[in-house]
Amino acid sequence: MTNTQEPQNTNTSGALAVAKAAAGLKLYDTASHAVSSFTPIKPGQVGIYVCGATVQSSPHIGHIRAAVAFDVVRRWFERLGYKVTFVRNVTDIDDKILDKAAAAGQQWWERAYIYEREFTEAYSKLGVEPPTYEPRATGHMIDMIDLIKKIIDNGHAYVVRDADGNPTGNVYFDVASWPHYGELTHQKQTAVSDAASEVTDAMGPSVDNAGNDKYNPVDPADMSPDKHDPRDFALWKAPKDSDPLDARWNTPFGTGRPGWHIECSAMSHRYLKDMFDIHGGGLDLRFPHHENEMAQTRAAGYDSAARWVHSAWVTAKGEKMSKSLGNGLSVPAVLAEHSAWVVRYALGSVQYRSMLEWSDQTLAEAQSAYDRVANFIERAGAAVGEQPSREEIMAISADALPADFVAAMNDDINVSGASAAIFTAIRSGNTLLSKLADRADSDVAKAEVREALVNVRAMLDTLGLDPLAEPWVSDGAAGGAAGAGADSAEHDALDKLVSEQLAERAEARKAKDFARADAIRDALGAAGIAIEDGPQGSTWSLK
Repeated sequence: MTNTQEPQNTNTSGALAVAKAAAGLKLYDTASHAVSSFTPIKPGQVGIYVCGATVQSSPHIGHIRAAVAFDVVRRWFERLGYKVTFVRNVTDIDDKILDKAAAAGQQWWERAYIYEREFTEAYSKLGVEPPTYEPRATGHMIDMIDLIKKIIDNGHAYVVRDADGNPTGNVYFDVASWPHYGELTHQKQTAVSDAASEVTDAMGPSVDNAGNDKYNPVDPADMSPDKHDPRDFALWKAPKDSDPLDARWNTPFGTGRPGWHIECSAMSHRYLKDMFDIHGGGLDLRFPHHENEMAQTRAAGYDSAARWVHSAWVTAKGEKMSKSLGNGLSVPAVLAEHSAWVVRYALGSVQYRSMLEWSDQTLAEAQSAYDRVANFIERAGAAVGEQPSREEIMAISADALPADFVAAMNDDINVSGASAAIFTAIRSGNTLLSKLADRADSDVAKAEVREALVNVRAMLDTLGLDPLAEPWVSDGAAGGAAGAGADSAEHDALDKLVSEQLAERAEARKAKDFARADAIRDALGAAGIAIEDGPQGSTWSLK
């Protein structure tokens, strides 16, 4: 497994400079428990490291929620005009991978590669932008070994030796030597800033809320009696007797393989150097993974992330979705029943720090949102005689977007508020469409419709949901918005049915049978159809 790769495009927004709107961006920080103004370390640039998957088995909805959440964060930075370097690692050596591969009769690296490809496919299908760099743990053993050496030399780790004084392969971080341990998640020392953080503090692991973590079982190496302190954790660990010979690396402190936490310290430093802007990951990684990672990085003499950001869980009936708990939903299973656009919308429908309850209602609401979006984009495109190009949509700066959308996104990536702004713009656009035929200044009226269309698509694109972008176009999810495909045929059929009802309603009104006319309107309204009456007749749109 090599690790040489070309960086991906790091700024797809098309903006030439950082937008003025960037000055208003505020983000939460797990360490401070506060929302504060974001200022990049390097002007015009943002460095983000997000913990990726441990590729032991197929991706489930909980995994992908974190990927979608940080994809939206990244896209907003790009829309603000920043050059973003986005690093997402792959953990391809781990106890779970080794054990499951052995049980399945596989080579461990074979299993890791199979499921890494499944994750990549899931990310792609759900419109998650590829990272700038996607390093694998196995490609960075030298980096990890060098980092551990630095921690030992700085007096913050110790090598376990046998009775003859030979290194055993076990190296532990000496927590007692590091007075800053606990600064990321020591909940008793910080004040709760809002309702979302109160929930995540209660549910997420921390120094004060570790206990028996059913989501992250204790690494067997961390249960060793050789530790000086119960809080100490493994930087490097001796192999188990069952470990394959090709899952062992020779080091000055003995043969073995890396502990759980050291890879992210090594890779974040390798690709983002000293202090970078944001370290992200799922809430379950807050402790011990990120607490330990912060400690060992700084103990090696490097700066850690300036800001730590954690996405909350997907829950089912209030319980975190997890394969280990038996309630995880695989991505392929969900995509077999719902379009990828609908699934992405559902996963990104609330702010990243809010728990997302997964249910049939969540998906039904996402499908309704798609119907409203596609209906408007299709009708607006037909009215102005074209669809704006993808290049035009990507080039729209945050400064050109509706103020309510910008305010919501700058408010700690408040996706719920941003979605409300999109549907406000769609309602206004539908009103413009209903009055288009009555406007004497038709060119001006068409320009207004076009502006509304561009704004709606640019806002959607910021959330990764422009129906006329990839992967939705190739996947057929664009439907009627693209003017072709099965969804367009469905829309034509619906238009014919609704038009018949509107014609019957018009006859009832002409005969002054207003009770019948109102009954038709109410029935259509109950079915999610909005009616606009004008001098030239009635038009309809999805609510």
